[in-house]
Amino acid sequence: MGLWDERVVPRLTDRALSVGEVMKRRALVCDGLGGRVLEIGFGSGLNLEKLPDEVTSLDAVEPSDTGWALSGARRRACRVPVERVGLDGQRLAAGDAAYDAVLCTFSLCTIPDADQALGEVLRVLRPGGSFHFLEHGGSPDDGVRRWQRRLEPLQRRVAGGCHLTRDVTGLVASAGLHVEELQEGYLPGPALARPWGWTVLGRASAPRAA
Repeated sequence: MGLWDERVVPRLTDRALSVGEVMKRRALVCDGLGGRVLEIGFGSGLNLEKLPDEVTSLDAVEPSDTGWALSGARRRACRVPVERVGLDGQRLAAGDAAYDAVLCTFSLCTIPDADQALGEVLRVLRPGGSFHFLEHGGSPDDGVRRWQRRLEPLQRRVAGGCHLTRDVTGLVASAGLHVEELQEGYLPGPALARPWGWTVLGRASAPRAA
């Protein structure tokens, strides 16, 4: 990880993804979490204030030391214990069926192998456990999607490997998770921001034991 990705991108992300409308959607995606939770792409801890009372602990996967440092005050203010348990969402340091729920917000776009990461999500979820996700991805509008394809090479260079065109819902379903709830749409803002503004908020579940 270069200096730009390690020191600058986490600060830019903290600012860009802590605005009002995004925080409202964070509250929605955290609704229903409970028990032992794993968060992939913990970042600067912006979801901590939205955790329901039913959450008993949170383990965090976060590759950036800067992002982890930025979360310090939020972790100290959090009512549940928060532990950093890994750096790589593609290789989770947890046993099978270890978690009641997994949370992932604005992180599947930057993980190099999203399929592998979601396979790991399925592995560490208990049968019937829930996967809560809030991501940006490929727009269904042809004109916006064309711009996403044009902008993606630059986006990946300046934003920590971030992809603009990933089919989030398709990736989740292909991993073997059952998508139960889904809300899709653009964040409020000018049309010029739409290549970055298509969001997918959903909840999926791991198959129950036979």
